[in-house]
Amino acid sequence: MKLMSLFLRPFNMAKKLCLGPALRHGSGRVLLMVFVALSGCSADKPAGWAGNKDEPAKLTEFTGMAKFKVSWFSYFGDLGGNLLQPTLTKDAVYSVSGKGSLTRLDIATGRQVWRIESGHKISGGAGSGEGLVLIGSNKGDVLAYDENGKLRWISKVSSEVLSVPQVADGVVMVRSGDGRIAGLDAADGKRIWVYERSTPALVVRSHAGVTVQRGVAFAGFPGGKLVAINIKNGEVLWETSVSQPRGNTELERISDITSNPVADDEQVCAISFQGRVACYDIAHGSPLWNREISSDKGMVLLRKFLYLSDAKGSVIVLDKTNGSSMWKNDQLFMRDITAPFVVKDFVVIGDKEGYLHGLSREDGSYAARIKLDGAIKAPPIRLDDGLLVQTQSSGLYLLSIH
Repeated sequence: MKLMSLFLRPFNMAKKLCLGPALRHGSGRVLLMVFVALSGCSADKPAGWAGNKDEPAKLTEFTGMAKFKVSWFSYFGDLGGNLLQPTLTKDAVYSVSGKGSLTRLDIATGRQVWRIESGHKISGGAGSGEGLVLIGSNKGDVLAYDENGKLRWISKVSSEVLSVPQVADGVVMVRSGDGRIAGLDAADGKRIWVYERSTPALVVRSHAGVTVQRGVAFAGFPGGKLVAINIKNGEVLWETSVSQPRGNTELERISDITSNPVADDEQVCAISFQGRVACYDIAHGSPLWNREISSDKGMVLLRKFLYLSDAKGSVIVLDKTNGSSMWKNDQLFMRDITAPFVVKDFVVIGDKEGYLHGLSREDGSYAARIKLDGAIKAPPIRLDDGLLVQTQSSGLYLLSIH
């Protein structure tokens, strides 16, 4: 009975235990709400930690060298438990609710310009590009609107859409819950190609999509695989292993890439859960370096540095050329933090209690903090010199940090 209660009440249990994301079994049609104990549960006590080893670190007071300022706030509708994100165009912000409403906001004021009902339960999005605003449903429907809210086309992929659709060079790339990636014609939604691969028996359910760089889509997969795909025809350009499954049980052997790879003109990097972070030559996939770090959150690659959040709640900065550590902040232990976001002289991270933390880009020390209206699961999005932050309580904030 105790085991069944874990399956039936996973998200409540996750608040009390040191647990990871839900797992998908087999083909993806049956979702088992099984949780994986994070490898960091028995970690040494970090700075600011207090109490039971499974409890999140308590926030400490500090003398702030900076402050967050809210420029505008908007409420747009229930997310329905999904990890939905807003998207930006030149003069607008588009947000989507779990029940299917798509809203356009004025980028300067946050005021609503229009709101439409898609008639679908939305599980993935929003994405934008080439004049389109893209959302995906829990039934595998992909809906493309123009920037004035007119429906351009609807297409169908193999299963629920959990990630943000991406568009580049006339191709819309949609990753579905069964691990497949579909390339759709941006003009009419017709399928151009599909990439699929076999998966292990148990995989981490994630919202990972694809990262596009110079005509190539990079995607991480269960089992620690990283693949480079030509977005025009779906051809695999190269494939490599970021990490190898280890352990005696299927749970111990989970080593999935659950976040988007990051790339610049020289290299592409990916990180796996219960695995490692590794970087590769972007043209050929030749290995450059790797380190044993576990994360299910993600990273940012900016100039000479790689910024990441690990599975324990540490924020780490690495030299992108060799993986050496620049600094580490472990004061957010077990606070279920987001991937980092870099703006000006700061590294910004959100947590499950709705706090937005600003760290010094130089040494990782606390610089600013603000409490928003709900848990922050998605990393902030850049907007000029500011940042757009969405909470799971459906609050949307435009902030700056100075």
